[in-house]
Amino acid sequence: MNTHTANGYDSHLSFWRRVREYAVPPSMIETATERRRVGDWAGACAAANVEVEFRLRDVSRTHGQQIADRVRSDLRRLAPDLLRWHLPRTAPDGLLRPGLTMALARYPGERPVSLVVRTPPAWAAYGQHISLALWDGYDDGGPRHPHPHPSRRFRYDLHRHLWDADRSGELALRAGAGPPSSQEAEGLGTPALRCAVDRWAAEAELLLRADGRPAGPVVVRLGRRRHVLLRAGEPAAEAAGNFQALPLLPDAATWALPDLDLLHSGAIEPDRLHPLVAAALAPGHQPSRTLQLPPTQRLVDCRGARHRIAVVDGVLTPLDHDPAQLRREELLAALSGTPLPCLRAVDQAYRNPAELAGVRERLDHGDTAGALAVVEDLLGPRAVLRPGPLRDELTAAVKRRTAYGLYRAGLTDPGPNGFPFRRRPCRRRSRLYTAARCNPQCGPHCNPRTGTR
Repeated sequence: MNTHTANGYDSHLSFWRRVREYAVPPSMIETATERRRVGDWAGACAAANVEVEFRLRDVSRTHGQQIADRVRSDLRRLAPDLLRWHLPRTAPDGLLRPGLTMALARYPGERPVSLVVRTPPAWAAYGQHISLALWDGYDDGGPRHPHPHPSRRFRYDLHRHLWDADRSGELALRAGAGPPSSQEAEGLGTPALRCAVDRWAAEAELLLRADGRPAGPVVVRLGRRRHVLLRAGEPAAEAAGNFQALPLLPDAATWALPDLDLLHSGAIEPDRLHPLVAAALAPGHQPSRTLQLPPTQRLVDCRGARHRIAVVDGVLTPLDHDPAQLRREELLAALSGTPLPCLRAVDQAYRNPAELAGVRERLDHGDTAGALAVVEDLLGPRAVLRPGPLRDELTAAVKRRTAYGLYRAGLTDPGPNGFPFRRRPCRRRSRLYTAARCNPQCGPHCNPRTGTR
């Protein structure tokens, strides 16, 4: 293996190890699993930050009782935390791929319907919230989405083991378990990704059967400008010419599961995987999660001695200085003097603590409760934040939450430069509409949310 490939593979492992640490916190998995096991699929979705954009009673009225029953059955089998675990992510932060619509299940009939999962656009991606919707080829009246049509590159209706708790055991078979060297020997993949070549033929057959196509070639996407053509009984060859009309193998079938690389390299233990993933990839492993408590005291080198700082009465405080001395030192610091090292350590913790990177990762991945728990363990529940990077991160998270709320309510849309703008009153009617979405020919039956009839 050459140096470039080795470094790329190490970066690949480092990226996914960080994603697995922060993206789906254990508290989310535990709560969502508990609600799912008692049949509360709505509670499980809420625990995993999944919004549901439809009501089953409306589905029954619009699409019929049979489809409503099938949707209800799939929702009861849905493990939203497992779905979040497997959703596509982007480098370098490991956040969910924005503006994506993926089919989870398809319900054929006179009016075909798909259960889809959507990620919001990047400007409204607060807390990594996602949503479930039904797609029947028309705008569903929900918040404006940049790509409402289900993607053919990202689709999980052929990979139910990535979200269906009852079929998660299939993961071991369909994850693509070939060693990295075998993929490189065939000239496939990149330094950071491995192809599941050993699964391509079987997955292509599943794709053609699901789409009702006869046996034929299937396109495999290996990069933005690299595609190969897969034919039954023939080695993969570089695709040339116009292949846009050919079926495309989904990414979930193209690439090997990153959790396999993490386990095989020793970069992660089965205990740190999602329980359903660990049960499939490491059968027989007994979980041994241990609760890691934060340190109650920290030591500071202060004027030739080792002093302690800790949370007392809900506030981070130096323990080895009397209150009068601390008041004098704080007054001296206010007059531009040099404060005690203990006070400098406390001030550093308030403004730019060593734990800031972990707080930022948790906020970016939607683990607000985990981020606040870290801050409270560090500074105490009664602490008042001081100006600095820590307060800036928490303030930015509040702004992202506001932007996401406006997006969910349909009150803003990205303008030409990607910035949101507000609605304005419709001149034809007294109701509100979104200027970028309103059809200029809107009439008395115009939908004020979508601008369509």
